[in-house]
Amino acid sequence: MSSPSELKYTKDHEWVRVDGDVVFVGITDHAQDALGDIVFVEVPELGGDISKGDEASNIESVKAAAPVYSPVSGSVCEVNPELDATPELLNQKPYDTFIFAVKLSNPAEVDGLLSYEQYQAFLNEEKES
Repeated sequence: MSSPSELKYTKDHEWVRVDGDVVFVGITDHAQDALGDIVFVEVPELGGDISKGDEASNIESVKAAAPVYSPVSGSVCEVNPELDATPELLNQKPYDTFIFAVKLSNPAEVDGLLSYEQYQAFLNEEKES
């Protein structure tokens, strides 16, 4: 998979790996750490259309439930089947475990995502406030 420095990010703590006109979406190490032990992941419907900012998935942990928002618009072209049986993969390998993939309808949306450096700066700002 990709190293964290090669990914794009959102301020909602999702990571995005671009592969041509498909993006894979997961949660960051920061997000999985804040959630604690993940016990269930609801994935979006395969083939469904999704818009940037839509709630695409839900993650339940022993501490909380949290939505995962789609960072881009398009159609859901893949979901991670491993998460049904082993949702804790998001804790164990957050940057190697995607939740869903979207075939882009507007590739320019990727340009609006944060770089690794921008995401790290955002995390530092969050800690200070």
